Amino acid sequence: MASASASIELAVPADVAWRRIGGFDALPDWLPFITRSVLSEGGRVRHLTTADGATIVERLMTYDEAGRSYSYHILEAPFPQTAYLSTLRAVPIGPERCRVDWLGGFSPEGVSEAEISQLFEGIYEQGLQGLVPQFPVA
Repeated sequence: MASASASIELAVPADVAWRRIGGFDALPDWLPFITRSVLSEGGRVRHLTTADGATIVERLMTYDEAGRSYSYHILEAPFPQTAYLSTLRAVPIGPERCRVDWLGGFSPEGVSEAEISQLFEGIYEQGLQGLVPQFPVA
């Protein structure tokens, strides 16, 4: 099993960051390479469209409003992986500061663990940079 993670510290309370990232269909609001999100199955499945036209389908596995986190599986994607489970969360680190973490575990398919980890780490890091224009960085 391979893994990847990325974090960014923001100069806003965790609740403020969570309001931006916490909706399961909110990725187009802050993630530059996701242009569209359509929910199905009562909001438990999201169909994402990337900037280059690819489709990603993900299922919400856990949602914790009070803990400001959710976890999801990838059902369909153009990535060389299986058994993907990822978590996005906003963690308070002070009254006016938080850390947004994006972490995941997955099995490589046709690539090495290092290659798939590097791919997702890049996605997570670039994705979290999408929050910089919206919030001050701590």
